[in-house]
Amino acid sequence: MVDASGRMSGVMTENSPTTAFQRLYRGRVWAVMGWDQLTALWQRIDPAAGWYLQAVGVDGPRRGVPVTQSAPAPTITSAADALAVSAFIERIDALLRAEHHESYCGIVYVDDFDNPRLIKIYDPNNLGSSCGSSNNPPLPGWIMSRVPPDPIIPLRQAPENRKRWWQSLLGDS
Repeated sequence: MVDASGRMSGVMTENSPTTAFQRLYRGRVWAVMGWDQLTALWQRIDPAAGWYLQAVGVDGPRRGVPVTQSAPAPTITSAADALAVSAFIERIDALLRAEHHESYCGIVYVDDFDNPRLIKIYDPNNLGSSCGSSNNPPLPGWIMSRVPPDPIIPLRQAPENRKRWWQSLLGDS
C-alpha cells in the first residue's frame, strides 16, 4: 500500500516482494514542463493499451456492481476501456489548462515519454511541493497506470468538487 506521505507502507526488506505498481510509483519520473509537451504525451497514449485510471482519495465503482454503489479506489481490478481513457485524457487536459494558471505545465509526471506506463497528475488546486522536496509532498490527484494500481491511502479525502468531477466522468452520479 501507499500511505498518505506517498511512501509504501509496511515493512519492506531486501527480500520483500514489491508489486510492479510499487516499482513504477517509487521509480524515476520526468516532469512534463510545457503545454506542448503535454499535448505530445497525450498523443502517444494508446487508449486501448490497458490503462488503469485512479483518482486518489475518491471512491470508484466496483467491478460487477451497479455504478450507483461505490467502493474505495483500492478495488480497481480492471483496466478502463478505450472510450473511458480517451474521455479521461480529454477532460483532465481541459481541467489542467483551465485551473493551472501558469505558462508551463509542470504538474504531470511520466516514467517514460516514449513508452509511458505511469503518469502522475497533480491537482492544480492542491500542489504544495509536488517535486518531493517537502517532508510531506502531496499525493497525485490522478494516476494513469498500465499495471494494476495498489491502494493509495490519503490523509484526507479529495474535495467534493473533485469527487463530483470523477464520478461524472465514470457515470456514477
